[in-house]
Amino acid sequence: MNPVIKALYDRKSVRAYLDKPVSESEQNQIIDAAIQAPSAGNQILYTILHIEDQKIKNQLAVLCDNQPFIAAAPFVLIFLADCRRWLDGYSYAGIDAVEPGQGDILLACEDAAIAAQNAVTAADSLGIGSCYIGDILENKEKVSALLNLDEYVLPITMVVFGYPTKQQAERQKPKRFNKKYIVRKNTYSRMEKDEMTEMFKEVHSEKGYDYTEFMKAFYARKYMSDFSREMTRSVHEYLAAFKSSK
Repeated sequence: MNPVIKALYDRKSVRAYLDKPVSESEQNQIIDAAIQAPSAGNQILYTILHIEDQKIKNQLAVLCDNQPFIAAAPFVLIFLADCRRWLDGYSYAGIDAVEPGQGDILLACEDAAIAAQNAVTAADSLGIGSCYIGDILENKEKVSALLNLDEYVLPITMVVFGYPTKQQAERQKPKRFNKKYIVRKNTYSRMEKDEMTEMFKEVHSEKGYDYTEFMKAFYARKYMSDFSREMTRSVHEYLAAFKSSK
């Protein structure tokens, strides 16, 4: 296994950090690596917000499902799917461009997510831990006001970075599903019950694990949680600006 692949296997989310800053040089390396990510048509359909203001970090920690470690992170980036930049660019060239559609924002979301993963991988190579914060999609109105977001700009993810504590560095990474359950050849097929239960059984070796009880608890804790419902509402509001067709 080469060093790059091993790093991808070993990388895990880090939510507690040493009292050690991420240097300006390291920050620039991470951001520069993000911008080297693949992009549709080399359009770079995203904007990266570098959050340095501690007051904004504090508010984000509350708005993103009350997670204090966000405020404690020494380095915070938000990746925005940005359909405003090119729309303005067309306008400055005298083009009466149509408004961005749903296909445009989905393409921008892909660009932003790929750039974020580049940043995470670059940070890991420097010994800096990271954690994705999907909850940035919650509380659309307050987050938009806090970050001065345009109607054609959507926050895809926030990533917080810092040097991991000893406990975080030594914490075991959650086991992933076996690829035999994840990879289908050529066409999609649904999983039968036996295959589904076996997939979960392989990653849950803890004593007393029961598939039905686990699923009921997970459904209540995640799928039907208040934050999940709020995220769905907020995403609907973000997407309302994008037309269904051009």
